[in-house]
Amino acid sequence: MITAGLAAGYLTLLLVKMWLAVRAARHTRRRADRDLSDVAVVQPILSGDPSLGDVLEDNVVTLPSAQFVWVVDSGDGPARDLCDMLRRRHAKTRFDILVLPPAGAGENPKLFKLERVRTAVGDRVLLVLDDDTRMPAESLACMIDGLDGSELVTALPAYIDDGRWPSRLLAQFVNNNAALTYLPLLHIAPPVTINGMAYAIRAGTLDRLGGFGPIMGCITDDLAVAHMVIASGGSICQTAAPVWVTTTVTGGRHYMRQMHRWFVFALLQLRCLPAWLKSLTVLLHAAPPLLLWGVAAAVALRPTRAGLVAVAVLLAVRSAGLIGLQRRVYGRSLHHPVSSVVSELLLPVHMVHALVQRTITWRTRRYRVQGDRTFRAVP
Repeated sequence: MITAGLAAGYLTLLLVKMWLAVRAARHTRRRADRDLSDVAVVQPILSGDPSLGDVLEDNVVTLPSAQFVWVVDSGDGPARDLCDMLRRRHAKTRFDILVLPPAGAGENPKLFKLERVRTAVGDRVLLVLDDDTRMPAESLACMIDGLDGSELVTALPAYIDDGRWPSRLLAQFVNNNAALTYLPLLHIAPPVTINGMAYAIRAGTLDRLGGFGPIMGCITDDLAVAHMVIASGGSICQTAAPVWVTTTVTGGRHYMRQMHRWFVFALLQLRCLPAWLKSLTVLLHAAPPLLLWGVAAAVALRPTRAGLVAVAVLLAVRSAGLIGLQRRVYGRSLHHPVSSVVSELLLPVHMVHALVQRTITWRTRRYRVQGDRTFRAVP
């Protein structure tokens, strides 16, 4: 009875979130015929990932009419060479390659770069795109449509893994949770943050906000941008337009570093929510993995036929629901049953890790994070 009750609680929360996510996804218009010549694709670039060249070139091929602004660290020779090679290969595409010194102490390295490219894009739409992210033309057209009614528009990430276990765990975390995190709450409250992998904002809007300068001292660039827009009276449009992320996860240590950074940032976001929304967020996103652990513990401690049936039903419904939701949002299933469950069971571990360890690794840098504006670089 305990196992069945815990399983029922888990599935109730899951199915409610899925239903709300599907309803929210219906509002995303699909189109691919929009002129993209007024878009500047701004990408801070750092070498090191084996797939970097393929991802950058794929965007150039997919969005040939857009302007590309690539921002490279002055000490990153391989990134400069790669950008120069791609510019020569695609001579008809508009490119600006900016080489900048490192960000100063207390400055967000991504926002530092974005602030210095604003003058290079003129009166365009800025598409801020991570260097591991592919942007379909249809998704970009949808995002630009969203700017007709909102100051900032963001997309929905999906991860493509390389088949290795750490990469698959990371991918399943994103693919399990992106739609279930960003879409359901749209029925209750407007977005309070964004996913920084891909967002669009008009240059004129950014100029009125003072650019990225006012938030340069924030460690969470996506949360800071969202708060800046909202504080000015603007609104955020969260679409279900997919973007595809390819990151090479080199091993278990790399996976843990990435998840740790994301969870530290998630805790910073949670602090900023009003009490009612904070409670609802904890219920919708923290309770399910704990219930899943409860089901696993109950059936392990007292295995019964009814308990095993409850587990089988839970796993079958969970898989079917995630596959259906992913097909609705992304156009195809991204579900791997075993790694998907393992990824969810690991969520409480990542949360505890983020609570007790406040030093994050962000690519080549390490930061001690106490708050969004209270962080410092450490060796």
